Amino acid sequence: MIRLKDVEMEYDNGTRAIQGISLTIEDGEFVFLVGPSGSGKSTIIKLLTSEVEPSAGRIMINGFSVSNISGRQIPLMRRTLGVIFQDFRLIEKKTVYENLEFVMRAVGASPKEIKKRIPYVLNLVGLEQKSKSHPTELSGGEQQRVAIARALVNNPNTIIADEPTGNLDPERSLELMSLLVKINQLGTTVVVVTHEKDLVDRFGKRVVTIEAGRVVNDSIGGYVGGRIHG
Repeated sequence: MIRLKDVEMEYDNGTRAIQGISLTIEDGEFVFLVGPSGSGKSTIIKLLTSEVEPSAGRIMINGFSVSNISGRQIPLMRRTLGVIFQDFRLIEKKTVYENLEFVMRAVGASPKEIKKRIPYVLNLVGLEQKSKSHPTELSGGEQQRVAIARALVNNPNTIIADEPTGNLDPERSLELMSLLVKINQLGTTVVVVTHEKDLVDRFGKRVVTIEAGRVVNDSIGGYVGGRIHG
């Protein structure tokens, strides 16, 4: 579960990015987080991953209190999260398999766990034939699926995708979002930050709209012209 209670975030330069947001995302939900550029979406991602600390309020993520988390607990909390970035952030000198192996080794997974888990995840994202390929040998859509596999490989409770379709064409974007829906149906909580209204409309999931650092709407339905219709 993710819970934000009266969260505020003011940067050192005086910018008030988040202004009193309260929001709960239950285990197993699929949520789109939408809003115009500068609305505070990126700051929410940084708050959820403990990249920045809130100026006020409380944040709970999968049993951890982010607001007063110790340095020792941050890695444990981050293991419950899988983050997918728009720019993939794959290691080009490593194969697809080695990229996933690197992430699993970082959390102390055993060789047996690695050998079992990586083929399963690559099969889930449709890349079982690409395990020996390097990222530069893959298409943009395939690289993004590797990024999804990397986010999934340590079996997190929650996937956070930050503009995951930003570098993809409409057909690949639809494929990617359909894959995230499939992952959600397997029990993983999914939060997708996006500006692609057509995709949001198409899937009919919960949509939380952020404007000027505040939640201005929260409902099931589509997102049109900065507003939601159910």
